[in-house]
Amino acid sequence: MTSINTNPGAEIALRVLTDKQVEKEDVQDDISTGKEVDKAKDAPAIWAISEIMGSDLAGFEATSSGLNVGEATVSVASAGAEQITSILTDMKELTVQASSGVGDYSMIEEQLAQKTEQINTIISSSGFNGVNLLATDADGNGGTGLTVAASQDRSGDAAPTQSTITVDSVDFESSTSFDINNRTTVTDAASARTALGEIEGFLRYATDSAAALGAGAQQMAEQDVFLNKLSDAVKMGISELTDTDMEDAAARYEALSAQEQLSGLSLSIANASPGSLRSLYS
Repeated sequence: MTSINTNPGAEIALRVLTDKQVEKEDVQDDISTGKEVDKAKDAPAIWAISEIMGSDLAGFEATSSGLNVGEATVSVASAGAEQITSILTDMKELTVQASSGVGDYSMIEEQLAQKTEQINTIISSSGFNGVNLLATDADGNGGTGLTVAASQDRSGDAAPTQSTITVDSVDFESSTSFDINNRTTVTDAASARTALGEIEGFLRYATDSAAALGAGAQQMAEQDVFLNKLSDAVKMGISELTDTDMEDAAARYEALSAQEQLSGLSLSIANASPGSLRSLYS
């Protein structure tokens, strides 16, 4: 039945057209933002998961920055310890020469004193970012090492916990194992042999210290590599959850455009149907 008061066909066509227009706008928004889930109302559960993952990602990136600074700090100290090892090797050669009764003792002692001063300069200048792991007071506040965040560990719905990496200072300033400023003065072959034994001990301490610092720097570097891989994996996870599949969105947009046109045509036809009543009275 055709009625002059209502047009059910037009109402249905209008509703279909409106629905298609809304769907098309949603797809267009997904394409323009690149995000299928951009707001909580898009998909509350997925949005919540992506926000937590995004928070963890920010924590990983901040932790990575801290590890980079920590690695640089330890590497500077390690380089200083390695250079001290090299200088001590030179000092050992001088004392071996003096203990053999060969050479000018006063000249050798002068060279040893110069190298000792050079070592003290290296110790005092091996700091980075306010931390010197070769000093007695590593950070100016009585610190005896460097601790940096290593990761943000999350279990279930609990808040993340922070794990750390600590590298102890090696104290070239006041350690009894490296009392280089009070070594025996070389005045003859006997004192040279005594000094040689002391320098051997200093060399062992410096070598062990350089190795320990190198291991600490390597640990931080490897942890940073792991964090970068973990960050990449989290980014991919967030992308899988929230990013728009552009190929699928483009296909849906084209389909909805066609459906919108057809719905508009249906509405035009439905709106024209009451006009047939005029022919009954013409």
